[in-house]
Amino acid sequence: MATDIVAQLADSLAKTGVEEEVELSYKGQGRKLDDAKSVEEIVKEIEEFEGLQALRLEGNTVGVEAARAIAKALETKSQFKCCHWSDMFTGRLRSEIPPALNSLGDALILAGARLTVLDLSDNAFGPDGVKGIEKLLKSSACFTLQELRLNNCGMGIGGEILAASLSQCHEKSSADGAPLSLKVFVAGRNRLENDGAKALAQAFQLMGSLEEVHMPQNGINHPGVTALASAMKHNSNLRILNLNDNTFTEKGAIAMAQALKHLRRIQVINFGDCLVRPAGALAIAETVSEGLPILKELNLAFGEITEEAALAVARSVKDKDQLEKLDLNGNCLGEDGCKAVKDSMESMNIGELLGSLSDDEGEPEDDEDEDEDEDEEDDEEDVDEEELEEEDEEEEEADEGIKLSTPPSAPRPPDVSSFLSFPSPDKLINLGAKRAALIEQQVDVSDASITAEAFLKIASVYKEENKEVKNAVLESIDALLNKAFSSSSFQGYSFVSSVLVLLGLIKSEDKVKPMRVAPGHLFALEHVVQQEYFPQENVAVLEAFLSRNNKALESCVNARNSLHTTLQRVRAES
Repeated sequence: MATDIVAQLADSLAKTGVEEEVELSYKGQGRKLDDAKSVEEIVKEIEEFEGLQALRLEGNTVGVEAARAIAKALETKSQFKCCHWSDMFTGRLRSEIPPALNSLGDALILAGARLTVLDLSDNAFGPDGVKGIEKLLKSSACFTLQELRLNNCGMGIGGEILAASLSQCHEKSSADGAPLSLKVFVAGRNRLENDGAKALAQAFQLMGSLEEVHMPQNGINHPGVTALASAMKHNSNLRILNLNDNTFTEKGAIAMAQALKHLRRIQVINFGDCLVRPAGALAIAETVSEGLPILKELNLAFGEITEEAALAVARSVKDKDQLEKLDLNGNCLGEDGCKAVKDSMESMNIGELLGSLSDDEGEPEDDEDEDEDEDEEDDEEDVDEEELEEEDEEEEEADEGIKLSTPPSAPRPPDVSSFLSFPSPDKLINLGAKRAALIEQQVDVSDASITAEAFLKIASVYKEENKEVKNAVLESIDALLNKAFSSSSFQGYSFVSSVLVLLGLIKSEDKVKPMRVAPGHLFALEHVVQQEYFPQENVAVLEAFLSRNNKALESCVNARNSLHTTLQRVRAES
């Protein structure tokens, strides 16, 4: 077909005309660059390098002062294009990364640079790091950006900030007459989840220029996958789509199969470990058999696919002349199914293109397994309720035991550890007047996730009707968070992200089990967001998540509404 020839020709042309970079490289030198003195040599070489287009700093560790010195040298490099800055903050405090990135970004903007590559992979800078490049991404320096690589950065809720920045960059560049045409987007292992995926999908749809998308291991479920599928339809030049190790289920897989019908230039499809299941695999097989003329690799490994669906997939690649590999390993074919798939591939004279089936899971024992994932959240909620009931019963039994014991045992001294392990209003009150100081000493406020957990445990005993308990809770929370946020190394976005994870409002890649939301959690948050120590930029993040319908908040409607109103007011006043 003529369209197939055009697709192949376009792919060939994409590989030509690559301009050689004029670069300065310190890649993999393992330098510890702490201050201006430590980068004197680098700064001199940058200043003396006429027409510098690319700077490689991968595999070194750059501190704030060193970054500022390098940035100063870059301020005159108007021809600069490529930032190869992956893995350059090893051993640095996370709080050091945003100011370092801000300095470098500001320098590129001042220089009038027009970037084509921005690679900050493997820097694990979290949501705060995204804030560090937000200004750069929205600026004219990124109007020409073609490759954005942010693999393994732990962005979490920062994914939504990233998406908003890309959308704004597209809007501004379009007004300037040359819309942002990003070609390569890499953001694997970032805990983006559904909200991040949905936000990025909107940006992808706006741009419509993507050729490679790599977003493996992001905890994305079918709502996020479906949003991405809708966006991919608008990126007709897409060649590589890697969503490995996210959870499609049938809904997501079928939506993605429909999207693939619009992508005739697709070469690599990696949906391995995505739980596409038989129905999803059949839908994908139908799409492959009807089109995708230059497909080179199809990965549907570890997807709970059964024999019939696997055979359909095998048959679908019969006429794919450029196919290099079909991966169906780790599915549920059974011994006979594996043999049938191998025989099918060999009968089409492409047996050598089938990957190993050595990790096949065997035939499924029953149909109930397919429903386990969808029921998982409900099961977790049931378990939470059972555990709370058991804890209540244990406390009642303990109380009864005290009443019956003769003589009564001496009262135990106040114990912060006991309170934080099993919070109760009485335990908090019994800590006495110095409770805030005692808790502050016990909690490691340098760790945002530990601080978030302690905050929620204290807040869980909040009682609006009991003034003594209410004041004790708020006093303790203020002391804890005032100390935390007053430290320059404390990560505000990480704290907020941890709170949202622990409340079950976003999912964690680490499979953190959320606690049941109590009104006290939300009333305490309402108090916190109005305090001077709480950064105003975190208010918008909280408002975004608290404004959505979520099962976890159904039991606390009044508290949620009160918090939401306060968040809106605080934002308006800031």
